[in-house]
Amino acid sequence: MEMDKEELKRKIYSKIDEIPTLPTVLLKLLASLEDRRSNAADIAELISKDPALTSKILKVANSAYYGFPGEITSLERAVALLGFNMVRSLALSMTVINTISSGKRYKCFSEEDLWVHSITVATVMQEIVDRMDFAPEDSEHIFIIGLLHDIGKIVFDQFFSDLFEKVIEECSANGFKLYMAEQRVFGMDHGEVGGIILKRWKFPRVIYIPIAIHHKSDIPREADQVTASLLKLADSLVLNTVSSSDENWQEQHQGELQLLGIGSEVIKDVSEHIADSQERIKAFFSAVN
Repeated sequence: MEMDKEELKRKIYSKIDEIPTLPTVLLKLLASLEDRRSNAADIAELISKDPALTSKILKVANSAYYGFPGEITSLERAVALLGFNMVRSLALSMTVINTISSGKRYKCFSEEDLWVHSITVATVMQEIVDRMDFAPEDSEHIFIIGLLHDIGKIVFDQFFSDLFEKVIEECSANGFKLYMAEQRVFGMDHGEVGGIILKRWKFPRVIYIPIAIHHKSDIPREADQVTASLLKLADSLVLNTVSSSDENWQEQHQGELQLLGIGSEVIKDVSEHIADSQERIKAFFSAVN
């Protein structure tokens, strides 16, 4: 007998409440998202209190994703080269994902697939921003939004693996989109679940709202329209491996493209850049795992 959707929603909220809060170091790092006085030295000092996190940041800085000449051996140097917004995004993302999964193996999908997709979406978002004629508000949050946009999948995988496995099998067998099958079975999709977790952990609205709605057909008025459009566009671009000549895809995303002020040339340029960056993106994944 299928579980009632409302009962299932209550169980999802209950499981989210059971997930531990972020470690103290990361709570301070999260507070720095809202503190405009934060600088690279502050971020380096916070991260240095966590040796494992420090090691991963150094591995990312030395990975082929960045290709810096010479070995980077100090956290301060890594922060200076990567930029403190990027380092903060990496530290928060790695800790959020590890906190939700509690170090357990993924059951329904590959951890590498999740990370590589998330890193690719984050990279696409940044690449599009770099080609836009205007800078979005709070653009320093762009990369972390991309990295965290699918964390709701981890909740489904860790706490509702039997149902989630059926959802994935149904998508494979019938060509359904994952978020649609999630809505049908769970009553909510992985974006909404991710948004609930990040809101509970007091992430800024500019981060959790785009994540919560990235599979919704319409962007609500309270959302930052540019950031939400960036995430929807980048996620779809990566999932569908779109070419610049794909008229159906461009028609489907005409609203986002117009809002961001970009056209087929930008999509072509970004798509080609990402295709050429797959080895770098996999090197990024290796560094954070």
